[in-house]
Amino acid sequence: MKNLKSIHAWLLVLSFCLLACNPSTKTEATTSQEPTKVVRYGTVTGLKPEKIADYKKLHAAAWPAVLKKISDCNIRNYSIYLKEIDGKPYLFSYFEYTGKDFAADMKKMAADTTTQRWWKETAPMQVPLPDAAAKGETWSSMEEVFHQN
Repeated sequence: MKNLKSIHAWLLVLSFCLLACNPSTKTEATTSQEPTKVVRYGTVTGLKPEKIADYKKLHAAAWPAVLKKISDCNIRNYSIYLKEIDGKPYLFSYFEYTGKDFAADMKKMAADTTTQRWWKETAPMQVPLPDAAAKGETWSSMEEVFHQN
């Protein structure tokens, strides 16, 4: 359970950091009177070189229940990119959060047994950057410096 918490503790920490540090947000018109607030998140982590093919294969056939849980937790436009820098592979993740309680939604995701099994597959493939590792996390948050709609 400690691994599971450390793997995704970044989600909770990231939400509080971004909200406290003037997050980049936008609003979109909805069918109701109240616009939807969108908070954008970017994170980065390393990937074990020998796991690149496995990571790609796993995500090419992402489990439908995991994808549904991501949507159910108010996350959309979720993407993960791979980039090699100085011979080392890194993953960049981007998503938009449209809910009203990020911490509650992340707890709901973490409680999902299928998502937990997914994380057990992906976590051993990843290599946290030093700042994340020092906090027992996997993904490091990134500061948004530019956005255009």
